[in-house]
Amino acid sequence: MKEEKKENSGIDEEEEEMEIYRIKERKMREMEEEIKAMKEGGKKGEAVIDHPLTIDDNNFVETVRKYPLLVVDCWAPWCGPCRMIAPVIEELAKEYAGKVVFGKLNVDENPRIASEFAIMAIPTLFIFKNGDPVDVIQGALPKPYLEAKVKEWL
Repeated sequence: MKEEKKENSGIDEEEEEMEIYRIKERKMREMEEEIKAMKEGGKKGEAVIDHPLTIDDNNFVETVRKYPLLVVDCWAPWCGPCRMIAPVIEELAKEYAGKVVFGKLNVDENPRIASEFAIMAIPTLFIFKNGDPVDVIQGALPKPYLEAKVKEWL
């Protein structure tokens, strides 16, 4: 009976090894597809973001960590220069969809982040790369300037 178990377990071990090999191969293909999808602009199954995201005190940290390149427009509704660059931010979000994510943070409604980043003037744009702030742009600057600053970090 022991010999019979050995023979059966030998077959089972072989089948188990083959199953593990098939699982590894499948996982490798899935990972390769995800890497390819990320290079093409977003994870598999995720839509490419072509508009500014609304960022607030609650989702700020998560958003900064989630996107490899993020531009955060700190603004307020009463700010004339902020309203002037809003269409530019919308355009850039469309043009750089899949490469750069843009977000808007209303400083009046989100005082914690405004305070943490010592925002004294608006509009202020922060560029985050891999979760770290790498550049700051202050003022309502023309689209070519903003675009050049973003391109520096691609």
